[in-house]
Amino acid sequence: MGRFSGFGVTLKQMFKPRVTGDYPTTKRPKPDRFHGRHVLNRYEDGMEKCIGCELCAGVCPAKCIYVRGADNPPDAPVSPGERYGFVYEINYLRCIHCDMCVEACPTEAITESKLFEFSFENRADAIYTKAELLVDDEGRARRQPWELWLGDEDDRTSGWMRATSPAGDADYEGRVNWSGELGFGVRDPEQGQSA
Repeated sequence: MGRFSGFGVTLKQMFKPRVTGDYPTTKRPKPDRFHGRHVLNRYEDGMEKCIGCELCAGVCPAKCIYVRGADNPPDAPVSPGERYGFVYEINYLRCIHCDMCVEACPTEAITESKLFEFSFENRADAIYTKAELLVDDEGRARRQPWELWLGDEDDRTSGWMRATSPAGDADYEGRVNWSGELGFGVRDPEQGQSA
């Protein structure tokens, strides 16, 4: 009887409902604090939030971020400060999606979307440049051919940061602690850690 007891487990499982879904045509909803592909945000007037301070690169434990700042041209400023992010690159072959860069950013320039499906054909595609990371004119992440976007993965790019800032202190729940974003404006505050 011992050698047939394993078949009992199999037979019981055959009559239970399936737990698998119709992936990739339908995806499960992601939690608000899910870490995915990075996005460089812009202010509501279209100016870039990145000031090229290089704090995100300094705090990155995987050393996958490369940033170089440059002085803002006085006749056509890129960001509302003295400097802007002239070069911004993230190597996704090294990124561990820890979100420390998001927490370190003083201007809320870098956040993460809910997209995590990448399929690179060569190593050069894995290094995202500023042109690929910066949001478009509607405030949406720029889609690359090797990414599997099904629509709403970039709706809540700043949700995790706003829910935990500053440092997850429950006294800050219900306060708007996030500047306006291009295409979205000033978003409503989210519930914090105690919710």
